[in-house]
Amino acid sequence: MKKTCYILGIESSCDDTAAAVLKNDEVLSNCIANQKIHQSYGGVVPELASRAHQANIVPVVQQALSIANIDKKELSAIAYTRGPGLLGSLLVGSAFAKSLALSLNIPLIEVNHMQAHLLCHFIKSEDRPVPTFPFLGVTLSGGHTQLVLVESHFEMKEIGKTRDDAIGEAFDKCGKLMGLNYPAGPEIDRLAKLGDPDAFAFPIPKVEGLDVSYSGLKTAFINLVHKNSHKNPNFIDDNLNDLCASIQKTLVAVIMQKIIQAKEKYHLNRIVIGGGVAANSEIRKKLSHKAKENQWEVFLPAFQHTTDNAAMIGIVGYQKLINQQFGMMNQSVSARLSL
Repeated sequence: MKKTCYILGIESSCDDTAAAVLKNDEVLSNCIANQKIHQSYGGVVPELASRAHQANIVPVVQQALSIANIDKKELSAIAYTRGPGLLGSLLVGSAFAKSLALSLNIPLIEVNHMQAHLLCHFIKSEDRPVPTFPFLGVTLSGGHTQLVLVESHFEMKEIGKTRDDAIGEAFDKCGKLMGLNYPAGPEIDRLAKLGDPDAFAFPIPKVEGLDVSYSGLKTAFINLVHKNSHKNPNFIDDNLNDLCASIQKTLVAVIMQKIIQAKEKYHLNRIVIGGGVAANSEIRKKLSHKAKENQWEVFLPAFQHTTDNAAMIGIVGYQKLINQQFGMMNQSVSARLSL
């Protein structure tokens, strides 16, 4: 009979303070404190983020334990995000996790944030199948765009990445130019449904191998908007839906091109998506179409597991716990932690 383990997951890599409690691979609670303060700046301000984490982390952890109906003394281990992410934000979560694990005399488990985005698919679910290895992992977020060859839970090799902007960052910067609030991705997605994706044509960057680039596409978008705004000051308002639909179509086309290339190169028919941009309806539509057309096995995360959350940290913590892969108290966080 499988032993019951209770894992507290803590996530603080960017601007969301999150805590979750898992009973083995089952999520009992998944709490997130969002930081609205960054909206007026059009992006995350690292110093403000770390201060907000300090204010939020204790009440968020208390809420997660309360919802799960678990006393902290019942915890089997604590898992936390070691990186990658904003250094100040990571330090808050790390310090709290280490202190609590030390006081409870239970194992401390460090988690790679990007691995967690892909391994969230192993959270127990009644209606979502678990992927089998090997598979092509694709992480799409505000800070990262990666193609990953995944052989097992902890055997991952990066085979492609962005050379500049991440896809989520490109969404946000284009949205900011159009006057949309941060984060702009969900709003672009919503408005794109009302627009014509062929209204404006943007170039798809030609990058060798499986790497992608979004900076040139972002610049092309900025140049088109500036050029037309000189002629018509109301250009953005008059064409907002079409601009959103056109730029979203192209941003998604860039990564879809590389997914197809990677699938063919490595002969993988199983595609696993993770990260905040995995919630985008266009990427989901394109991948679902490919699944039907070419018999791909496509695994899309539940919406609550797309953006940064602690449930994904907890499931990695559980996998490491049963494999006796523990972290150390003197292990430092890493803003650029690799797979």
